[in-house]
Amino acid sequence: MRVIPASFGSVRRSSGLDRGGTTGDTADRFLEISLVERGVGCAARLLDDRAPLTCEAVWKSLPLSGDVHHATYARNEVYVLFPPFTETEPPLENPTVTPVPGDLCSFSFAGAESGTKSHGHGPEVRPGTTVVDPALFHERNDLLLDGDVGWVPGTVWGQAVEGLDAMADGCDDLWRTGAAGEALSFRRA
Repeated sequence: MRVIPASFGSVRRSSGLDRGGTTGDTADRFLEISLVERGVGCAARLLDDRAPLTCEAVWKSLPLSGDVHHATYARNEVYVLFPPFTETEPPLENPTVTPVPGDLCSFSFAGAESGTKSHGHGPEVRPGTTVVDPALFHERNDLLLDGDVGWVPGTVWGQAVEGLDAMADGCDDLWRTGAAGEALSFRRA
C-alpha cells in the first residue's frame, strides 16, 4: 500500500483570490485521492488561484468517497458522482476540454445528460437530478467530447503533485479488471 505523507514540508504561498475575493497570499491546500480497495493514492494541490469558488466548494465538502467509474469517452479518467456540494453550483472556472495527467476536474450534469444505461450509472443519476462529477485524469491524450452531448468543458481545480504514477497504475488496473467494489476517495491531507 502506498502511503501519502501527512506533511508536504513548509507551506508554500501563492498569489490568488482570498475568501473575500481580493488578491493576496494564501497557503496552499492539499488533498489525498485514493482507490480505497487497491490501496493506491496520490497527493494533489488545490488550484485556489485559478478556480477559487470550486476549490472552496470541494474543500468544504471533504471527505468524499463513492463508487468509482472509469471514463469511456474521455479515456484516462476516474470519477465519482455526488449530489451538488453547494446550493448554487460554482461557475465554470479554469476551463479545459483537454486535461493533462494529474488534473483534477469537476463537472456538473443534469441527470438526463448522463443518466442513460449506456453510462452504467446507478439510480442516483436520472432525469430531474443534478450530479457533480469530480475526476482525476491519470494519463495523457484525453479529450472531453461525449458522443451524446458534445463538448464537455470541465473546471480544473487541482493538480497531482506526488504519487501519480502509482495511482495511474491502479486506474489502469481498474480499466482492465473492472470497478465493481472499488471506491474513489477525496480527503484533506
